[in-house]
Amino acid sequence: MSANNRQAHSPEYYPGHSCEDKASGRLLLDQITDKWSVSILFALCSKPLRFNEIKRCMDGITQKSLTQCLRRLERNGIIARRVIPSSQIAVEYSITPLGRTLEAPFQALFNWTIEYSSDVTLAQAAFDARTTE
Repeated sequence: MSANNRQAHSPEYYPGHSCEDKASGRLLLDQITDKWSVSILFALCSKPLRFNEIKRCMDGITQKSLTQCLRRLERNGIIARRVIPSSQIAVEYSITPLGRTLEAPFQALFNWTIEYSSDVTLAQAAFDARTTE
């Protein structure tokens, strides 16, 4: 483990934060960065969407997984759910102001993937060459 990695896992790296704070932070991080949450948030960045519109944007997600993910994001205050009264009840989801604060970090992460994708590809090829010999 590198010195920076050891430092990031040491109690001194998070001054004023208890182990409980760190555990709840990890849980929240898991909830907002899972495969579907990130995709849902990107889909909602431009405009509010109805449930089926979101489902069409998410290749391979089940209705159950989408429902669970939307509820988790709503519970965490990241998205808002609005019932639209009409002849058929419709539900629309949008990003909350709190959710909007994730745009910059997610954009930075996305930019990193673009900037370093060739380095990752080289690292993967090197690893594969070492492990298949």
